[in-house]
Amino acid sequence: MTTSTKGVAKTPAVLVLEDGRVFRGRAYGAVGETFGEAVFSTGMTGYQETLTDPSYHRQVVVMTAPHVGNTGVNDEDPESQRIWVAGYVVRDPARVPSNWRSRRSLDEELQRQGVVGISGVDTRALTRHLRERGAMRVGVFSGDTIAADAELLAKVQAQPQMKGANLSAEVATKETYVVPAIGEKRFTVAAVDLGIKGMTPHRMAERGIEVHVLPATATADDVYAVNPDGVFFSNGPGDPATADGPVAVMQEVLKRKTPLFGICFGNQILGRALGFGTYKLKYGHRGINQPVQDRTTGKVEVTAHNHGFAVDAPLDKVSDTPFGRAEVSHVCLNDQVVEGLQLLDQPAFSVQYHPEAAAGPHDAAYLFDRFVSLMEGQRA
Repeated sequence: MTTSTKGVAKTPAVLVLEDGRVFRGRAYGAVGETFGEAVFSTGMTGYQETLTDPSYHRQVVVMTAPHVGNTGVNDEDPESQRIWVAGYVVRDPARVPSNWRSRRSLDEELQRQGVVGISGVDTRALTRHLRERGAMRVGVFSGDTIAADAELLAKVQAQPQMKGANLSAEVATKETYVVPAIGEKRFTVAAVDLGIKGMTPHRMAERGIEVHVLPATATADDVYAVNPDGVFFSNGPGDPATADGPVAVMQEVLKRKTPLFGICFGNQILGRALGFGTYKLKYGHRGINQPVQDRTTGKVEVTAHNHGFAVDAPLDKVSDTPFGRAEVSHVCLNDQVVEGLQLLDQPAFSVQYHPEAAAGPHDAAYLFDRFVSLMEGQRA
């Protein structure tokens, strides 16, 4: 990525998809060029949490909501220490942010962090194109002089694919850190950081859990060195087919029958650990309005998603695995994609979506209580 921030407001910009489709607009954020996988998010709020979600590493995010940036940027809502999206695409950016917590405009924050974006794009047409053709490689280019479309297309087509990308170690913590329990400490959890969001350990801390956040490269010995009551595997970017290390660690956790909870990438890791395959979705699930049914209760939840891969597990039967019987516990009602797994013979479960979603909805917060119940049961 190359960037500058000089004269952004009226600077021309162009978005080039790997299939040759071109969209023209104006620079938004830093000026320069950037590459990634073009994906779209259907959330109408929570753009700051989206931008700082490590799961968006190496992705150019298209916002389907037409007006973005209304509330500016504050210092309380980020899910990590930086913006992770590779690029940002909006239709109508707010001209003046208005919120009592705002410290600067979204445009200014994108410039400050060197994130190349584009505005003035027909994001509805772009989203329809991605729904029909699938997520694909993209480049965003801005500046007073932009090369010919054919030259830009060649640059885009030279970029690596998301399939086969091993990215979790690039976004995870390098050193273990501890998030203390809020109030009385009840449990200790070892959380393997594959791209964890800040709200996740906070949700556990609210329930009296002291969370030891470990690097993505943590071994089983590292996990059990903190003497955990439970083990957690986080969300994160990339292709789960490349995550052999975390899969091996999870299999050791399953052998020891320690209470286990996984979110998003952690759900895919559990799928692989149990012997199921994973596959790339055509355009993925990203946003905060996805309907999911919890098959254990029959209830339908509105949930927050950010995933481009899914677990290939049978919906209509209980499966025998090396660690006992397993079943699909949650399913997306839009397309029947697996959204959760649970073991029937030991305390382990996972979901593909994000129950900790800071921007909401909060229908699925009960899953952290379910994790607590598993640890209580194991202790008893």
